[in-house]
Amino acid sequence: MERYKRVLLAVDLTEECRRVALRAKNIAQDSSAELHIVHVIEPLSLAYGGDIPMDLSSVQDQIHEQAKSHLAEFAKSIDVPADRQHLVFGRPESEIHRIADEDEMDLVVVGSHGRHGLALLLGSTANGVLHGATTDVLAVRVGPDFSPDD
Repeated sequence: MERYKRVLLAVDLTEECRRVALRAKNIAQDSSAELHIVHVIEPLSLAYGGDIPMDLSSVQDQIHEQAKSHLAEFAKSIDVPADRQHLVFGRPESEIHRIADEDEMDLVVVGSHGRHGLALLLGSTANGVLHGATTDVLAVRVGPDFSPDD
C-alpha cells in the first residue's frame, strides 16, 4: 500500500473535531506525511439565505479573527505549523476540494456525525467532501455516542 505524503484535516473547530484531529495526526505520523489543517468560514449571506437587509461585514470580520485565533491554537495543539494552516471563506465542500487539489493532498480527513435519511440529504459536510473528491477521504465518526478514547 502506498503511503500518504500530504494529509488535509478539515475541522469545524468544535470540541468534537479533536477525535478527528488525533486520527489524522496518527495517519500522518504513520505515513511520515505532512499534516495540513483547513477551517472554512461559511459567509453569513450563504448561511442565512443571501438576502439580508444589513451590512454584515463587521460581524464577518469578527468571525474571521476569532476563527484565526482558534485555528492557530488548535493547530498548535496537534503540531501543525502556521504554513500548513488554511483559513478560507466559502462553501466548506468546495473549499476543502479546492485546497486538496491545489496543494496536492493524498488524503482528506473529516468528521462525520453519521446522520441518516433526511438529515443526510439536507447537508453533511463529510458527505459533500466525499462526493466530488479527487483524493481519498476518511470520515471519522463523532458525536454524542463516540468518545475520544475509542
